[in-house]
Amino acid sequence: MRVRAKKSLGQHFLNDINIAKRIADTIEEDKLPERARKWGKLPVLEVGPGMGVLSQFLLKSGREVKAVELDNESVEFLRKVFPDLNVIEGDFLQMDLADIYPGEFSLIGNYPYNISSQIFFKVLDYKEKIPVVAGMLQKEVAQRICSAPGSKVYGILSVLLQAWYDCSYLFDVAPGVFNPPPKVTSGVIRLVRNNRTDLGCDEKLFKNIVKTSFGQRRKTLRNSLASLIPLNSPLWQDPILTRRPETLSVEEFISLTKSIQPASSESLTV
Repeated sequence: MRVRAKKSLGQHFLNDINIAKRIADTIEEDKLPERARKWGKLPVLEVGPGMGVLSQFLLKSGREVKAVELDNESVEFLRKVFPDLNVIEGDFLQMDLADIYPGEFSLIGNYPYNISSQIFFKVLDYKEKIPVVAGMLQKEVAQRICSAPGSKVYGILSVLLQAWYDCSYLFDVAPGVFNPPPKVTSGVIRLVRNNRTDLGCDEKLFKNIVKTSFGQRRKTLRNSLASLIPLNSPLWQDPILTRRPETLSVEEFISLTKSIQPASSESLTV
């Protein structure tokens, strides 16, 4: 029995066992930074297991493993071939992850390309429950998440994720090891929660400023953020507003939010 890869679900099944093991190993304790080993062998939630190429290694790790799969054909296959795998049928993006694991857990997957950004935005909603995130996605998105200020691909995901996670780009994966082969190269990344417990500013305003800034990334902040700053605010004299968003570090976006927060008279939501 095999599972047909479905274009509508963004499925490209990895068929290289060695690469699958490398990906599964990225969340092992001895591969994590020293400070992150305090979490021990966290339970694992796998997103989009497909035919279980990662699942087989995760099950050998001695951790509790659960997998979320939307494709009913894959669900049937996984339950037959991996009876020890707890397969949850459904849409990951619509799930309350606290219902799956009440405590902390690691997230991993060969993430469907068509929803990979949405998956990582969801990670932010559960950042206090997910200390470690790893997996494979389209190289362009993987690079964006891990890019530094000044990069052409540095953007919303970069800033919002790096505010809470140390993001590492680990290695490339060529198209030829998939069935069917995608038209792009893939990249494997790992995110580990940093020591930040609070931004020191309104988090909703921070998100709004980041999204608004990059929504008009060719403009200076003076133009893109004009609607958020009262006309009589002294902030208009701040040189930071002459810059474009891709030049600001996470810390500078936090500092900017702290400056705008008392000046803004609007009730801002994201």
